[in-house]
Amino acid sequence: MDLLIIMSVVPVIPFILVYLIVTLRKKDKKQAIRLAMDVTTVFLFISVSALFNILFQTQFGFYLILLLLLITAGLIGGAQNRWKGQVDGKRLLRAVWRLAFVTMSISYIIFTFFGLVQYIFKVM
Repeated sequence: MDLLIIMSVVPVIPFILVYLIVTLRKKDKKQAIRLAMDVTTVFLFISVSALFNILFQTQFGFYLILLLLLITAGLIGGAQNRWKGQVDGKRLLRAVWRLAFVTMSISYIIFTFFGLVQYIFKVM
């Protein structure tokens, strides 16, 4: 349980662990990065929602991220439907999940920075 908490607080750790394990086993760096991104997204989801809740004194972080993921899936699915006439669920899920990784990674960095600044000003 403590290991899961540590990996949720510092989501870089699961990324590095998965990357190293897959690279050592399969020697495929591209697959290692993809799998590491997919696994780390779960931990980023937990971290970013907790950071959002702490920064804005709310309990809405988890639901906000979930809502944004659903809206993104709807927009990408609609675009797929317009372009190809059908929605490929696997590609849709992969696109949303990878976009979630990128946006939550950036959000994690921003929220961590602002959280530190907020903490410094509280202590002073």
